[in-house]
Amino acid sequence: MAVMDSLIDAALGNLLSPLVLSFVLGLVAGLVKSDLDMPEVVGKAIAIYLMFAIGLKGGVEMGHAGLGLAILPALLAALALSFGMPYIAYPLLRRLAGADRVNAAAVAAHYGSVSVVTFVAATQMLARDGTGYEGYLVAMLAVMETPAIIAGLLLAGRALALEGGAMAADGGDRRELLREVLANGSVMLLVGGFVIGWVSGSEGYAAVQPFFETPFKGVLCLFLLEMGLLVSRRVSGFQMLRPRLIAFGLYMPLIGASLGLAVAWALGLSVGGGTLLATLAASASYIAVPAAMRLALPQADPALYVTLSLGVTFPFNLIAGLPLYAALARAIL
Repeated sequence: MAVMDSLIDAALGNLLSPLVLSFVLGLVAGLVKSDLDMPEVVGKAIAIYLMFAIGLKGGVEMGHAGLGLAILPALLAALALSFGMPYIAYPLLRRLAGADRVNAAAVAAHYGSVSVVTFVAATQMLARDGTGYEGYLVAMLAVMETPAIIAGLLLAGRALALEGGAMAADGGDRRELLREVLANGSVMLLVGGFVIGWVSGSEGYAAVQPFFETPFKGVLCLFLLEMGLLVSRRVSGFQMLRPRLIAFGLYMPLIGASLGLAVAWALGLSVGGGTLLATLAASASYIAVPAAMRLALPQADPALYVTLSLGVTFPFNLIAGLPLYAALARAIL
């Protein structure tokens, strides 16, 4: 009973946080067709700020902890999680959700990759509770961004071969895809910020700390406001989501979080680190992977995979998932 009360209190605290309420405001504004809008250039600037800030702070924390051999198993585990999750999601999408092979492969790739915004929201929840975490979780985040794309394309290639087709991308397109994956803007910002923070250390970070610390939560509120607007504009996409697909968008994060917590236990992570790894494994990409799928797999339906990851899984994680993963991490770790 005490555990349940604690979970309910955490969920209510998360629901009433400015972050979640900002998302709800954007959602309501879009649903009532308000003229509220976020200029595209402002939204892009906010995204750049958030990703660079989280990378920078992670690098500084890594500098405090030192770069030992402990990080190598963590990075390998992150790579394995990201690459392996699509192979769990794909049969569930085919057998339980009734998706065709190509769309199942595209959706599966989204659920192996990660949502940076969900991760940032989780770090703010931990900060509110005074819970620390290992700095190299940011490096794990960067590693988990792209392996799922490769796994999704491998699944798609097998699916198209079974259907007598071929991958739409020729050799040149595949090289371009590889370049896009490796030079993806979010990956560059996260990794680059991480390296800068690690190299410059606390003394270097102190010079820019007022810019990256004080405004951070306010900027994140604005970003989540924009996310709410974006989700509300995709309401029409829900018409193509059958109940079985919506159910997948709700239970797949729980499967991912369970795997993330198991890996966190094996790595000996703290409660905060376990919460963040569970959040990463439970999240679904709606930025990097859609861009890759549009280039390499035009046969897949963007309205399906973007609506599912952004319209179902993202709100679920933001509102209910994060306090649940924190409670499970406290119980297990």
